[in-house]
Amino acid sequence: MAGRLRAPTGRYGGKSAEERQAERRRRFLDAALQLFGDTPGYRGTTVAALSEAAGLSTRQFYEEFRTLEDVLAALHLQVNGWAEEAVLAAAAEAEGLPLAERAAAIFRAYAANVTADPRRVRITFVEIIGVSPRLEEQRLARRARWVDLVCAEAAAAVTRGEAAPRDYRLSATAFIGSVNGLLHDWSSGWVDATLDEVVDELVRLLLSILQPLQPRVTGS
Repeated sequence: MAGRLRAPTGRYGGKSAEERQAERRRRFLDAALQLFGDTPGYRGTTVAALSEAAGLSTRQFYEEFRTLEDVLAALHLQVNGWAEEAVLAAAAEAEGLPLAERAAAIFRAYAANVTADPRRVRITFVEIIGVSPRLEEQRLARRARWVDLVCAEAAAAVTRGEAAPRDYRLSATAFIGSVNGLLHDWSSGWVDATLDEVVDELVRLLLSILQPLQPRVTGS
């Protein structure tokens, strides 16, 4: 379809056109979280099935989205947005804490949010992979945003004298890759560990990146 259908205007049932549109969009995304994040998954879902799960019509679908890929793109950003909100809230609450405690609080907030619902894990780490060049670009751009957040925390730690002054982007990128891989494997049952153990390991990895470099000991 070349473009979305024109949405109705005016008030109906006490709601404005904008409010009705926002509600329809929310219902489609809620249904997508269930179908894409569980069974049958993104690749096994049709527009008709998604519309039925949302309790809406296919005509209403095309008023909000052009394709199912548009829905997956919006859902991926929404799930990441929820996690980022949790991280920023934890960072604000951990203001002034020592580096180790602050890093643990921030990362635990991220892990708790993402893993609170297995469907979020699947959307973040499974369904988004290999769909199209467009979604791959979005996935990498969203990952770069997480790298920027880690680098910002590193810069703040350097300012406080808690981390060695250096370029942390490569290390932050490696850390985010580890997070994605380990949480994906844990959620798939490939890692024989509790979530707390997985998070503890990732926190140790993050702290090993941020801690000041130890001076090299030379022979006398």
